[in-house]
Amino acid sequence: MERRIFQNFLVERGLKLTKEREAVLREIFSIHGHFEPEHLYLIIKGSGNKASRASVYRTLNLLVESGLVERISRTDKGSVYEHTYGHRHHDHMICTECNGVIEFYSENLEEIQNTICSKYDFSGKNHTLEIRGTCRTCIKRKK
Repeated sequence: MERRIFQNFLVERGLKLTKEREAVLREIFSIHGHFEPEHLYLIIKGSGNKASRASVYRTLNLLVESGLVERISRTDKGSVYEHTYGHRHHDHMICTECNGVIEFYSENLEEIQNTICSKYDFSGKNHTLEIRGTCRTCIKRKK
């Protein structure tokens, strides 16, 4: 299904689903969790598929635009992504010490978002919430 969605997205922009783009799409949807573009590139390269580093980054940007993938955080080492198609919406807490990511969902936050949108006659489509701080493990390590 994600292949068809991505292909339709590309066609709307006058682009094609090349072998490289398809390899990136396939690898991303085989990863269950968060990933960095460089790690993705190394997986693709190691699997024998041909995709340049530039192709991986460009395809990743297209996948973000299409709504199939989300950039969930930007760290000093770069961005971290996850595929979102077929997954329930959630937000993230990011440890600034170890770069760990904790996923969470809050019905209260969703209700607050809807109330604020309503108050300003705004039609919200999506949102990204990223809380930065220190995780339990890193707090314990500091003691």
